[in-house]
Formats: sequence, structure tokens, C-alpha cells
Amino acid sequence: MNADITRALEVLQAGGLILYPTDTIWGIGCDATNEDAVEKVFKLKGRDAGKSLIVLLDSENKLESYVSEVPPLAYDLIEYAEKPLTIIYSGAKNLAGNVIHQDGSIGIRVARHPFCEQLIRRFRRPIVSTSANISGAKSPANFSEVAQEIIDGVDYVVEYGQEDNTESVPSTIMKLEPDGRFVFIRK
Repeated sequence: MNADITRALEVLQAGGLILYPTDTIWGIGCDATNEDAVEKVFKLKGRDAGKSLIVLLDSENKLESYVSEVPPLAYDLIEYAEKPLTIIYSGAKNLAGNVIHQDGSIGIRVARHPFCEQLIRRFRRPIVSTSANISGAKSPANFSEVAQEIIDGVDYVVEYGQEDNTESVPSTIMKLEPDGRFVFIRK
């Protein structure tokens, strides 16, 4: 895993794209603070630039670096969530402009995955995580379902986790307002 992390770091630091395992499904990732890298993700997926992307952090302690006002409830939700949880926050900051939704919000998940946690901790910046598929196509349940077009379109394919054929599912997504009100987008 260490060699994979080292190579993935080199690619991220150079503004490239990686294909990597997450705590949910395989994702296409890049530096979430690099607009050119984020643009490459949109282009590879054929995704409308008006649709926002999710970013991953390795710790909830870093939320305040990327969200203007983190509702206190967020920390409890992250701590007690039984499955991966992406929370959409208002007031995104310190991220590439094209990773932030038009309304100023950003979806963030604190990754609970050994590869992701180590990679993000060493990278010291959030990483984009979007499903490893062409926009509109079915999300891959494991690495064996990732389309060759995606594999060929990234700069590095992580080897760690490729043999795991467990069917993965996307995260729960909820929008959390600064005052604590929330709504589920995807359960």
C-alpha cells in the first residue's frame, strides 16, 4: 500500500487524476484545491460542470478549513454514522471554485478507509471523490466493473483493493444547514 500512496501523491501533486478505492465505491480523484485538475475530472466523466463534486477529508477536525460555519451537529453525525455519510455544507471555502456548487455549498465525507485516510493525511489537502464512471452510467460496485475508458483516462490506477470484489454502495447524502436543520438527499 505504501508504494501506491507514494505514486498517488506524486500524481495528485502534479495536478493529475487517480482511480482509487474509497470507503464506498471506486472513485476518480484529484486535488480538490486545483481548478485545472477538477476540470479534468469533469471532462473525463463527461459531466456537466454545473454539478458539484464530493470531497474527502481524513478527519472531521479539518472541516473548519473548508466550511465557513460547521454546525455542531455535524461532528455527532460523523462520529455515530453507521455507514459512509456525505454531508452538504453551506459556505464552502479554500477549495477550487469549480468543485463548489453554484449555491456555495460543498459535499464532504470524512473517509473511513485505510488507503484514503493515509493518502489524504499525507497529501494534506482534500481529494475529489466522484464515482468512477461516465456521467449517467451505472456506478461500479467494485474495480472489475470500472470501464476501460475511465482506467485509460486517469494518470494512475491504485493497485490496493483491486482484488476486493465486495459490492460497494454509494454514501448516504444529507444537506445540513448552519442552524442544524437537515434533509436527506440519498439514503
